[in-house]
Amino acid sequence: MNGNSFFRNLAIWLVIGMVLMTVFNQFNDRTAPASTMEYSQFMEAAKEGKVTKAIIDGRTVRALMNDGRQVTVYAPPMDLWMVSDLMKYGVSIAATKPDEGQSLLTNIFVSWFPMLLLIAVWVYFMRQMSGGGKGGAFSFGKSRARLLDESSNTVTFADVAGCDEAKEEVQELVDFLKDPSKFQQLGGRIPKGVLMVGPPGTGKTLLAKAIAGEAKVPFFSISGSDFVEMFVGVGAARVRDMFEQAKKHAPCIIFIDEIDAVGRQRGAGLGGGNDEREQTLNQLLVEMDGFEGSSGIIVIAATNRPDVLDPALLRPGRFDRQVVVSLPDVRGREQILKVHMRKIALGQDVDPAIIARGTPGFSGADLANLVNEAALFAARANKRYVEMEDFERAKDKILMGPERRSMVMSEEERRNTAYHEAGHVVVAKLLPKTDPVHKVTIIPRGRALGVTMQLPEGDRYSQDKERLLNTIAVLFGGRICEEIFMNQMTTGASNDFQRATDIARKMVTQWGMSDILGPMVYGEEEGEIFLGRAVTTHRNISEATMQKVDAEVRRIIDEQYALARRLIEENRDKVIALAEALLEYETLDADQIDDIMAGKPPRPPKKSDTNQRNATPPSGEGVVADASAQEEKGTRPASPGGQPPEAEPAG
Repeated sequence: MNGNSFFRNLAIWLVIGMVLMTVFNQFNDRTAPASTMEYSQFMEAAKEGKVTKAIIDGRTVRALMNDGRQVTVYAPPMDLWMVSDLMKYGVSIAATKPDEGQSLLTNIFVSWFPMLLLIAVWVYFMRQMSGGGKGGAFSFGKSRARLLDESSNTVTFADVAGCDEAKEEVQELVDFLKDPSKFQQLGGRIPKGVLMVGPPGTGKTLLAKAIAGEAKVPFFSISGSDFVEMFVGVGAARVRDMFEQAKKHAPCIIFIDEIDAVGRQRGAGLGGGNDEREQTLNQLLVEMDGFEGSSGIIVIAATNRPDVLDPALLRPGRFDRQVVVSLPDVRGREQILKVHMRKIALGQDVDPAIIARGTPGFSGADLANLVNEAALFAARANKRYVEMEDFERAKDKILMGPERRSMVMSEEERRNTAYHEAGHVVVAKLLPKTDPVHKVTIIPRGRALGVTMQLPEGDRYSQDKERLLNTIAVLFGGRICEEIFMNQMTTGASNDFQRATDIARKMVTQWGMSDILGPMVYGEEEGEIFLGRAVTTHRNISEATMQKVDAEVRRIIDEQYALARRLIEENRDKVIALAEALLEYETLDADQIDDIMAGKPPRPPKKSDTNQRNATPPSGEGVVADASAQEEKGTRPASPGGQPPEAEPAG
């Protein structure tokens, strides 16, 4: 890219140099000194016999004088008797041949070439400044959609894994694009628009490209933000141009990524009728289902915020089908891992099924990142193959954050962190409905000084009341151990308290899990999406009810805090054993934690863990870690309320 820019700039400067040289030569020729004589003097000298020969070239006469001088004379255009007068005076007359002189066209070209060259250079620079070389000053209304033809699109359904239901939904689009007559014979009409909805990274764009690859049709790809400009009407013009191009390539697919950038609800009172975004949306609505049909064109859009879209976009005739591309389950994660593992050299001990079970809540993009991080770990260690150990280290880095082994902590800070994490572990192991503890470490990771990671045994799509209460109790285990064993309170539990309070409040106000307030939603969060929902929230409840809500939240918090404190005081020996083991090994896995909880000494760490521990710089008296780094600690529960659980670190 840099080489192309260099040669392009070099060519521009060469052209400019040629223009300057040509102009200079033109002026140089015109201003060069020459021996000239006035016409009247020339005729008088000829009469006196001082001129021996005259060469006539049009209106220019080159005369040879008796003294050997050569002079140039410019004759008037209306002197018809000049030649006869010169012959009468005895002057020898000659004329140039017609091919020796310059033609009229040559004179015009030589005279106008510098000016034309300057105009061409000026137009080129104006195109560069106005359009960046991609359209120029008069191409604001041109579509920026990128065309991917059927020959260059190699993505098929075989490259898309983890969303079998979504592939089944869009399979008939492929059948229609391959054979439209099959559906038209029975009077059926294929959906004009398909809206793909799902969390980020689940493969919505990849699935749309696979549809075009399977059907072997042209694929127009554009982002919703490409329609938005500072000039009113530009976005609508681009929509019109995009559909005009699509009609020329029909049947084809138009894919609009992040359509919420241009398809948000209208009528917010911002910008009025001349709002550029609303004009663009109106034109998109007309093109999809207006007076003129767009047969053979299927519009596919993707968004992770369907709640902000305008209702007119979602009505039948436009985006009349919604395809949910959700987070993959354990089988889908295994298939996705196999797709991404094709590109790397795997060791014999790598099992995608085990990795899939240990990554609940991961999206397709997360799994691709996991495989890439594992390959990077193997490359740093100069390995020939990517082994299971590399995948475990990559998973820990993604879930818990990168290790910060360069941080020097004081012994008191390390001990406080060890007891804090031990409190989380003990409460989580003793309560019935908690996710198994996968790993605990006091090595600083990300913004946390210590991390307790819990992984669910399987995919979970909802949470019950007892599990939520147990999660709150686990969050309080860290602060309770600080109070009991270290006789102090630190800022490390701030994030624990924030998340525990948030769970308790949602249990009362949204999930109807309070016996006192009953199954009712308190505090409806409705507001204009353009002004921010949190800013314009309307809470249709009285002050007395809010006091009951606060009292109920307080009751839940106090009960779970008391439960966690009782469990820790009854199992002081296990807390101390866990803390001492953390101070010695710094990281404990699930097997070592089970040994300590069973009253046995922990088994030695694995070889890889030992190597990592030996690489740890000595801890002791030194710089105490910033207290704000502890605010990330806490045990984040799996997402309740019907959302897939996430494998999230606990602190």
